[in-house]
Amino acid sequence: MEEALKNAIEEYQCSGCMKGHNIECYGKDNGGSGCGEHYAGTGIMGAMGHIKIFLGMPKGFNRLGDNKDLRPRIFENHKQLVTDWEYDKFNQPVWKYLSKDGHTFIRGISPRINAPFIHVVLEDCIGEINCLEISQEELDAMD
Repeated sequence: MEEALKNAIEEYQCSGCMKGHNIECYGKDNGGSGCGEHYAGTGIMGAMGHIKIFLGMPKGFNRLGDNKDLRPRIFENHKQLVTDWEYDKFNQPVWKYLSKDGHTFIRGISPRINAPFIHVVLEDCIGEINCLEISQEELDAMD
């Protein structure tokens, strides 16, 4: 496994996983290179009651909402993303964000099945994704 991918899985998935805080239980994801065994295990109290979050993810991309099986899917590059997923009327990206590490975060929805998705691409492909770009200032202003 590439070091960049291993580090991304540990930071974005393992840090708040119910199964542990390291990559030892790694299971291949179908539809990305992230961990298919990941389940969010960190809960916080907020205005909407007790919610689960992805501890290592930035604000705006860290909440599960009602989908308790949601997990971030990690892609090593944009080519892998477009090979595994097609953004179209069935899979709509909504927000995109470029982290200081040069990783592209995408939050979207599959309206046909009423399911959210979160994608992390381990490169800057922000210009390739057609949706609203969220700035660091906007993320900082979120609750």
